[in-house]
Amino acid sequence: MVKLDKIYTRGGDKGETSLGSGRRVAKHHIRVAAYGTADEANAVIGLARLGTEGETDAMLARIQNDLFDLGADLCRPEGSEKEGVEALRISGVQVKRLEDEIDAMNQDLEPLTSFILPGGTETAAWLHLARTVVRRAERLMCELAENEGVNPEAVKYANRLSDHLFVLARRTNDQGKKDVLWQPGANR
Repeated sequence: MVKLDKIYTRGGDKGETSLGSGRRVAKHHIRVAAYGTADEANAVIGLARLGTEGETDAMLARIQNDLFDLGADLCRPEGSEKEGVEALRISGVQVKRLEDEIDAMNQDLEPLTSFILPGGTETAAWLHLARTVVRRAERLMCELAENEGVNPEAVKYANRLSDHLFVLARRTNDQGKKDVLWQPGANR
């Protein structure tokens, strides 16, 4: 369990931070950018939750917890496990849960006949912002994976999560009735 009794350590004052393995890296290291972006997505989801309740809020609460798991996964490079200490990794179970939720939510939505613009309701707008932040985290994770080990389930999770947030945004837009449709070339 985590115990934080002192918030500042001064350990990062020279532009470096420690990964979960103990290795020191620059604060702008791609791995730090990836898990920092997952944390940013988590904060946006926290804002979206201000307008949710019931099943939607429960889904977002689980996702917020998963995003901390994702950060823990990303901050400990694969192969850096200490003997007797298993690293926390995103699992296929978490990916499958997102897929099942997407399928269930999508059943009640009319198929799209146009791309949609972020907006509609305030909650949907926050969910679309969270979706774009998750996509950025995913791009950073893929870039990191070109040079260092990244849990493939973590990449799958980020990919599915952006889809989940898209479908959930449509659902919170009165089952898609308040979606703002893109009108190609409308302002030419």
